[in-house]
Amino acid sequence: MLKPHAVLESRRPSLSASVAAAVLALGVALPGVAVAETVGHVDTAFKLIGRNHQVVVEAFDDPSVKGVACYVSRARTGGLKGTFGLAEDTSDASVACRQVGDISFSGPLREQEEVFSQSASILFKKVRIVRMVDPKRNTLVYLVYSDKLIEGSPQNSVTAVPVPAALAIPLR
Repeated sequence: MLKPHAVLESRRPSLSASVAAAVLALGVALPGVAVAETVGHVDTAFKLIGRNHQVVVEAFDDPSVKGVACYVSRARTGGLKGTFGLAEDTSDASVACRQVGDISFSGPLREQEEVFSQSASILFKKVRIVRMVDPKRNTLVYLVYSDKLIEGSPQNSVTAVPVPAALAIPLR
């Protein structure tokens, strides 16, 4: 026989379902900004308490260009602050975007558009990837950088994906 509170608990969504719903809601609320999947990581410094300092590699598909995937490597601070999300990650990041299938466009592209953004500290610092269109060379250019409310960083990385000559990039 079920206890009354057991029935209520079984109707309560699980934590993972709640997190999935929140991620989905953010994806709907922020159209055009991709969500990254972790490919892997390497430890760069041992921390006795908390997770180690790491370089993390994440992948995401360009939300407006089918057939293009980007890989981002970035530093992630460990220790107690990093474990609890209180640390500020360094501005070191690299990006490599590649054609992974037939390229097609969901619609006309802006000449410059942010396609990825991820927090690098508890407040005000983000790692961003901006897609730029080079119509003269029929190429998509992706730039990764970090910014901060007061002082950003000039550290950056760039990569380019040439689009086949038979397929013009549609611009807004």
